[in-house]
Amino acid sequence: MTTKLTIGFVRRGYSPTGGAEAYLERLAQGVVEAGHDVHLITTKEWRQENWPFGTITRLGAKSSIGFADELEQIRSQICCDALLSLERVWSCDVYRAGDGVHRAWLGRRRKFELPLKRFVRALNRKHRDLLHLEKSLFADRNAGRVIAASQMVKNEIIDFYGYPAHKIDIVRNGIPIDKFRFDPELREKSRDDLKLKPDQIALLFAGSGWHRKGLLFAIEAAALCQNPKLWMLVAGRGNQRLYKSKRVKFLGEVTDLVCVYAAADIFILPTIYDPFSNACLEALACGLPVITTRSNGFSEILEDAIHGSIVDLPSDITRLRDAIQFWSDVSRRDSARSTIIARASQFDIAKSVEQTLAVLSAACG
Repeated sequence: MTTKLTIGFVRRGYSPTGGAEAYLERLAQGVVEAGHDVHLITTKEWRQENWPFGTITRLGAKSSIGFADELEQIRSQICCDALLSLERVWSCDVYRAGDGVHRAWLGRRRKFELPLKRFVRALNRKHRDLLHLEKSLFADRNAGRVIAASQMVKNEIIDFYGYPAHKIDIVRNGIPIDKFRFDPELREKSRDDLKLKPDQIALLFAGSGWHRKGLLFAIEAAALCQNPKLWMLVAGRGNQRLYKSKRVKFLGEVTDLVCVYAAADIFILPTIYDPFSNACLEALACGLPVITTRSNGFSEILEDAIHGSIVDLPSDITRLRDAIQFWSDVSRRDSARSTIIARASQFDIAKSVEQTLAVLSAACG
């Protein structure tokens, strides 16, 4: 019989549309269903109704470094068998690098910024603090074990910090696959609600942090297609004034994206950096071909031209255009749909829960 564990989860802040929050909620539910207890250490933004799985300890600090300091102060008072942090902190039993490697992200971002912007960013204390915490976890070995969602992130942790490879486990993100099944009636209703005509092609972009996730590249590539039947849907939070286009519909933050996935034909995320996009996996589960970049750990589970398209650089607008045009063929999408759904079904949340519990059990042993 498996030993019952009490697991402390750490995550600062809360967004109702955040991918990390959605994953943690799904993970916690699976852990509880497996017979274990969970405890959340967070901030005031995470309300009790968003955490029906167990108890909550709320810390008062607002900054990342303040949160880490406060957690360290109360660490001995937290009654748990293993502390799993999804946040950069000073120390923990297991660190899930769901946000990737900050040093890697800053390096990738630098290639797409003007020199003045880079200079201002270098002065930003937030980035220095995150790098300091990251160094504590990886270089100083204050994370007992590490979970990475992709080989890309595992390689970055090893390359940048020399963290031992044998202490890094790859556990892909998971989703409740059944939630992303829908019938033709939902698709028809969703397209009617969005005022999409039957012959129009809906290209969907979902997520906040539009600069990092490459919204501008997606809009430019869609415009380059010069296809009057192509419309772009954008779900998420951002400054719409910076991304004006006649054929873009901004939907704002959408808490339940299934209806939007149902209305869409193609999903696009030409991200500069993403450890493993939850939105891409959700779109895949809905049968949508996914266009993304090699800077997205999710691309590791795709076969190019089979489940979607992989572009080397997010700024390669021509390649993005070609990918959009490739998947604009309705017969190609229809024939690929079952293969796409079958691929997504391999990443049900139950598998992610099982693998995470195995890592936690090893950390407790």
